Amino acid sequence: MIRAGDPRLIALLALGILLALVLAVTLGETPFDAAQYAAGLTQWHSDEAVVLWQIRAPRAVCAVVVGAALGLAGAVLQGLLRNPLADPGVLGVSATAALAAAGAIVLGLAAVPGAVEVSALLGAGLAALLLLAVARRLTSPEGLILFGVALSSLAGALTALIFNLSPSPIAQAEVMSWLLGSVQNRSWIDVGWVTPPVLVAGALAFAASGGLRMLSLGEEAAATSGLAMGRMKMLALIAAAVAAGAAVAVAGVIGFVGLAAPHLVRAAVRGDPARLLLPSALAGGLMLVLADLMARVIPTDQELKLGVFTALVGAPLFALIAWRAAREWRS
Repeated sequence: MIRAGDPRLIALLALGILLALVLAVTLGETPFDAAQYAAGLTQWHSDEAVVLWQIRAPRAVCAVVVGAALGLAGAVLQGLLRNPLADPGVLGVSATAALAAAGAIVLGLAAVPGAVEVSALLGAGLAALLLLAVARRLTSPEGLILFGVALSSLAGALTALIFNLSPSPIAQAEVMSWLLGSVQNRSWIDVGWVTPPVLVAGALAFAASGGLRMLSLGEEAAATSGLAMGRMKMLALIAAAVAAGAAVAVAGVIGFVGLAAPHLVRAAVRGDPARLLLPSALAGGLMLVLADLMARVIPTDQELKLGVFTALVGAPLFALIAWRAAREWRS
């Protein structure tokens, strides 16, 4: 049995990601025979090698990194707010990042390399600053969640307004594709772009991990133990914003991964917020690469967008988590 702190949990998740990457690279809409796989592995300039290593492989790795970012952000926010329903989407971080990215697209900045990605990060950073300002005035996590829900609704409405008023059908199509979420056609350049912010977010999250563990005992107990609450909240919110902003910047809006990933591993770490961070990131990466593989190989006339697929699977899971949380609160 895997217990809290057992390295076998990390090893199991890492092995699952490795196997999922192998499947994602070898499987596709167009099946290869043995000779084509051999050509892809030995003839680096062949068409088969291009498909395997320049199309499928970066897409799969990008899905892992984006999923890890969302899983990490969800674990940080659930630990900070001591609420199992918290995730970047609920607090408005993802919606604000998407708003900034949509604005950049409509303004014609998509032609500038990195402009949309930087805009998404700036939008997520703005959301973090607003949440941090509210957190300093509100002592209850419920108040911060309600503010986050309002921020998410406002950002979603403004994004819809931008979409509605955009004079360019091409810009509208790009915004819509962004809002649906996808890692389709991502390259190694995208992988190289998204990885550093996620690593920075991971470092900030682990710097706040000790405070998250003390906070699980309650704010009063954490304060009496000498925890610098303001510094810990700042580190946690910035970590979640950077991770979620990087994910949105590369893949658009993908929901429910940040919510579900921590729940998949919480029992194995016995609810310890500090030990939950790395397993949640790995679980998120595993979830998203498998979801992208399923969205890619399901026989449909048009490939399912990754955000649509995760929403179809995640919405019932969210309802189940909410129902269980309500039962726990009543008891």
